Amino acid sequence: MTGSPNAFEMHGIVKRFPGVLANDHVDFSCQVGEVHALLGENGAGKSTLMNVLAGMYRPEAGEILINGQRVVLRSPQEAIAHGIGMVHQHFMLVPSHSVAENMVLGLNRPRFLLNLSNIEEQVTDLGEQYGLSVNPRAKIWELSVGEQQRVEVLKMLFRGAKVLILDEPTAVLTPQEVEILFHTLRDMTKRGHTIVFISHKLDEVVAIADRVTVLRRGKVTAAEVPAKGTTKAKLATLMVGREVLFQVNKKKAQPGDVVLDVEGLSTDNDRLLPALRAVSLKVCAGEILGVAGVAGNGQRELAETLTGLRRPTAGSMKLGGVILDNRTQWLKLGRQLAHIPEDRAAFGSIPELSVAQNLILKRFYRAPIATGWSINARAVRKNAVELVDSYHIATPTVETPVRMLSGGNLQKVILARETSERPQLMIAVHPTRGLDIGATEAVHKLMVEQRDAGAAILLISEDLDELLSLSDRLIVMYEGQIAGEMPTEGADIHTIGLMMAGTKVEV
Repeated sequence: MTGSPNAFEMHGIVKRFPGVLANDHVDFSCQVGEVHALLGENGAGKSTLMNVLAGMYRPEAGEILINGQRVVLRSPQEAIAHGIGMVHQHFMLVPSHSVAENMVLGLNRPRFLLNLSNIEEQVTDLGEQYGLSVNPRAKIWELSVGEQQRVEVLKMLFRGAKVLILDEPTAVLTPQEVEILFHTLRDMTKRGHTIVFISHKLDEVVAIADRVTVLRRGKVTAAEVPAKGTTKAKLATLMVGREVLFQVNKKKAQPGDVVLDVEGLSTDNDRLLPALRAVSLKVCAGEILGVAGVAGNGQRELAETLTGLRRPTAGSMKLGGVILDNRTQWLKLGRQLAHIPEDRAAFGSIPELSVAQNLILKRFYRAPIATGWSINARAVRKNAVELVDSYHIATPTVETPVRMLSGGNLQKVILARETSERPQLMIAVHPTRGLDIGATEAVHKLMVEQRDAGAAILLISEDLDELLSLSDRLIVMYEGQIAGEMPTEGADIHTIGLMMAGTKVEV
């Protein structure tokens, strides 16, 4: 690695937004044939810096060199022409188009005749090669968030990126698929590719990266640290400026009565194909039941059916002994059911509304928030101030639109709204996806507090480390069915990975 030419160099990059200095004279470079990890908390400036490299933003100061030549990148198209492709944290896909159609959007080829079947074949081959299979004919809106992330990765590979910026690329993979992907990334670097690897999974960073650069508050706090010999504890300290506890601090669960009772639940996906096939499960008060599985195996449909957003085709659901068989029942039991959706911006909040307004979305029609037909503004503010303080939400004011908050603080707003009334059941879908170490630690603490207060929690996640540290029991889903169930204490991650891939294993 020593002596390798730089694939790109960024010198003195400055990028400002109104009231925010996102990048403060940042230097960052990657060598040809290396995996370079870029770390930092949410809001540290990682995405902004990579958006500058990918042609999305123009910096106020600084310069970019590619293969030693100074370049000005005015658009993502110019960046990809220089061999730089980025998989953004918020996907750049057209929902109404198919996977294959998204592959060629913005390209100047083919110029006259679009051979869609040929493109679909190429997408299928790429998916098999990299362990990122996705249906090339599916519309983007039909896919889960995890599957859309796969499409973004495949899109950059399809376009021939030599410098590939990957943001949380392993979030949708089984442990075995992560191993395959890492092997693939190493093969790519040997052939001259350069990988910028952004991840909150520090174990993965230590395993795959050659060097690490850490940003904090828009500045580089550690530049080009060799990954070999470092530890995730050291990296976490560099990121947040304090010691971080990686193990969730929780006592042994004391399960109570059954809160959620699901029997033979079946439903269809958006393409009217079976998504859940006779799923039965129980969640008791005071326990966390984890749901593991690769994206697209029925987890999203399970959450939507349990929260009344999707109609079942068969089976029954009971919450606290009450049968949930029509929308009226969900409305009546709204205070007893908390839902943390997988897309916190699109479905968990209303971005243009303030923190205070988002915090009353489940109770705006009840006293003391409601006074007759009007909203009590004083009560709204009082409620917001109390919850912002209790849940440690970092916001300039309670009148700030939630779109201005970091991902971690937006998730705290949603958790505060959903859990402040002590629900019987919480359904949490990828509650820490895209969050940094500090925000993840806070969310985990809140969920354990809810469990210890007697709530039953169904946790759906593709992060096995999160599931194993938070859950008391674990089920694995494959092709809409439960492939196995086990206590998390002493669970073998290799066995779970095999079950996620469809291998029948005796537990």
